[in-house]
Amino acid sequence: MSGFAVLIPARHASTRFPGKPLADLAGKPMVVRVCERARASGARLVCVATDDKRIYDAVRAAGFEARMTRAGHASGTERIAEAAAALGLADDEIVVNVQGDEPLVPPALVARVGAALAARAEASVATACHPIHDAAEFANPNVVKVVLDARGDALYFSRAGIPYPRDGGAPRGYRHVGLYAYRTAFLRRYAGLAPSPLEAIEQLEQLRVLWHGHRIAVVVEPGPIPPGVDTPADLQAVLKMLR
Repeated sequence: MSGFAVLIPARHASTRFPGKPLADLAGKPMVVRVCERARASGARLVCVATDDKRIYDAVRAAGFEARMTRAGHASGTERIAEAAAALGLADDEIVVNVQGDEPLVPPALVARVGAALAARAEASVATACHPIHDAAEFANPNVVKVVLDARGDALYFSRAGIPYPRDGGAPRGYRHVGLYAYRTAFLRRYAGLAPSPLEAIEQLEQLRVLWHGHRIAVVVEPGPIPPGVDTPADLQAVLKMLR
């Protein structure tokens, strides 16, 4: 299967920002902005997976594909697995999961993550990161860190500052970016993997993949990656960047 598909999980419910995917970003719903960035990556298919008819209607009105999914999914990964099945994607199709609150995601990075998985038959997942140079960011538990092995695969993800500089000095870690590529066959398998104790402790879903012995290839982006939108304040910051 040539190329890759982008699936975008989007739900209306949110503790910190209800209705976030439909928030107005310079005249367009945020989820539509995400679709536009995904389309610019060269994806052969862009589709939003949602459990809300309002999001479905907004995406379709903008000319993009959308699929309704059930409301009870525990994660966005499970949601896009349902959408991939509904779309009839082949087992070897590469699916890039772009979050519905990433309206500034670089299209080239989406393509790089998809290509990284295509180049690594032994990896089950690919994702991305960029270097951390700021000590406050390194110590922030809301900033997820990743440690890599000699092949550039993930060893561990944590909210803690890892690797910890025991002898002092500047941090030398990487900030994880929540952008993932999977093969359709692994997406189906993932839904059946038991949750791991580590993911429960850290509240990081990707640790389930490592816990069960799968490899995660990691693309290192040299510069910072634009932030996503978690809160209304984040939305205002993104609006400034768009303008």
